[in-house]
Amino acid sequence: MDMMETFRQTYLEESFEGLDVMETGLLNLPPGVPDNEKINEIFRAAHSIKGGSGTFGFNEIAGFTHVLETLLDEMRDGRREVTQDSVDAMLAAVDILRDMLTKLQNHEPIDEERANEVQKRMEVILGSGENGSPEDGLSEAEIPAGGEWKIQLLPEKELLQTGNEPIRIFRELETLGTLTVEVSLEDLPDISLFQPESLYLKWNLTLSGDSVTEEAIKEVFEWIDGDGAEIILTPPSATKMEAESTTKASAEPVEAAPEPVKKASKGKTKTEVNKKPSAKKSAASTATSAPKQEGSIRVDLSKIDQMVNLVGELVITQSMLSQFGEYAEEASAGHPDGDFAWVDKLKEGLTHLERHTRELQESVMNIRMLPVSFAFNRMPRIVHDVSQKLGKEIDLVMEGESTELDKTMLEQLTDPLVHIVRNSIDHGVETPDVRIAAGKPGMGTVKMAAFHQGGNIMIQITDDGAGIDHEVIEAKAIEKGVIEEDHNLTQDEIINLIFHAGFSTAEVVSDISGRGVGMDVVRRNIKSLGGSVDVKTKLGEGSVFTISLPLTLAILDGQLCTVGSQTFVFPLLSIIESIQVDKSLVKGIAGEKELYKLRDSYIPVIRLHDKLGVDDAKKDLSEGLLVVVESSGQRAGIFVDDLLGQQQVVIKSLENNFMKISGVAGATILGDGSVSLILDVMETVSSHKSVTAPLNAA
Repeated sequence: MDMMETFRQTYLEESFEGLDVMETGLLNLPPGVPDNEKINEIFRAAHSIKGGSGTFGFNEIAGFTHVLETLLDEMRDGRREVTQDSVDAMLAAVDILRDMLTKLQNHEPIDEERANEVQKRMEVILGSGENGSPEDGLSEAEIPAGGEWKIQLLPEKELLQTGNEPIRIFRELETLGTLTVEVSLEDLPDISLFQPESLYLKWNLTLSGDSVTEEAIKEVFEWIDGDGAEIILTPPSATKMEAESTTKASAEPVEAAPEPVKKASKGKTKTEVNKKPSAKKSAASTATSAPKQEGSIRVDLSKIDQMVNLVGELVITQSMLSQFGEYAEEASAGHPDGDFAWVDKLKEGLTHLERHTRELQESVMNIRMLPVSFAFNRMPRIVHDVSQKLGKEIDLVMEGESTELDKTMLEQLTDPLVHIVRNSIDHGVETPDVRIAAGKPGMGTVKMAAFHQGGNIMIQITDDGAGIDHEVIEAKAIEKGVIEEDHNLTQDEIINLIFHAGFSTAEVVSDISGRGVGMDVVRRNIKSLGGSVDVKTKLGEGSVFTISLPLTLAILDGQLCTVGSQTFVFPLLSIIESIQVDKSLVKGIAGEKELYKLRDSYIPVIRLHDKLGVDDAKKDLSEGLLVVVESSGQRAGIFVDDLLGQQQVVIKSLENNFMKISGVAGATILGDGSVSLILDVMETVSSHKSVTAPLNAA
């Protein structure tokens, strides 16, 4: 049962990937005469989902996908044009299939009512004959139950090696009616090239009988169709015209589907040769490596090879180090004063060990890295649906999709990206008439870009819409009591109020926006990933949302510092500089808070010993150091006793292992075995309750 569950999980994962392929293909499918390449790509994905569903008894998926396949097949045959209605119906079908697979994955019941609604929608399109030629095909009712069926069996050479035997198939067909078998020897090689385990024969079969049905024939070929053989099935013709058309008609796949064919394709069906391994085959091949826990990740083979090579280097280094004990004993025995030349060799070995360990660590972390296209690929569908609802024309541009980010972070990044893109379309980009009146093209542009900057990943969502009016934000914020009328916020600070919980400028609440949720969730989720989000806007020209994220949540380049007897870790990327404090540049605010004049601006001073309750720390600013950090465009000076070295640390969750502590992002274990807390610079700076001047204040 464990093995079957592994196969099942593999099928589900491949099916979700297939749905992504279908969705992308449908969104890029131009109306009019079908693009054969794109239609075939979509068809193959649907074909794989349906083919594997029968193996696990997912009859609802098989039946539902069959109707979708029939619609795609009519387009593939050139008998139906692509219309917006049919594309929308097939996109809805993709949503239903994704929901079905998710329910099956969670062992929950399928929502049959929703599935039936979408299936009927596709059946109406098929039955309407819109842009199609239903008179050219036969409905299932018009295909005689009996008569003479022509079957071509074109096996792959490896069929016998999978345990399948054509003779058994023939015997099974004979139970249905009278079977005539004609063999083709055209591919039979010369005796010198003959391989006993390979199959070189093809067969033309004729099956006659009063009760022979298409479903019964498909059931016989269930285990090899599309997975070891190509089956071409020609049903009995109802008329002479149909009999003639079978020699010219294109093909429809033969599946082991429990549902009947709604429409035959000009009286002839044919298997699409599936180049991608079926669920049965791929599941078997990955059974030993499939994960036992929830979730999995596909890893490029080159990354595995790199890890294997590095482990080999570590083994060599370990072997080298294991000899040093013997060297030391021999040197000491032979020389009373001791010969310590082996110490140099030990240092050399330790240097190798350090380098190989770091490379192995980076290689292991690299396995978790996935391209941001993992998150970006959902956006075309979001843009398609939202723009249609709002009557807007949007051109989605994506750049840097191959930029890699930790898989865990990508999964948590998807929802914030969805919120920002939806807001850009709803609040940012204007309707075509408004844009044209403003001298802009009727179609707006939303651009998503990912790139490296320093040690971070930057993701920018840019729109060429109306921009954000800070005066509107200010008025709404005052109305809701978020800020006071006599506030002294800068324009940028006012704009950033859109991230305040419950804040919205929408006049009408819709299913897209207006409830005051979304942008606060964006900031909270990005913050939980150790990142930040910032917005820049220009009225009438558009807005840019910039998300900054660390490469991974597991490893951190840190700067160690001491506060009293405690050691803390600063994320190295947050540090601008460290300075000796000149007490003449320190100014008190309200008798308690302190500001430090750093060149042409004032920054707040945060005493870390006060914030984290360290009693034995230095209290006099002139005795310690000020670590200048930056978070979300705001700078601050964090007072510490002294700075130690820099090192890469492994982040451990403090919340999971102990409790949540304000201003602390996690913990790590240092080389001496002691535990050190990692500072959450963003929270430390934002929670500091001081009255500060703007950064550019004199």
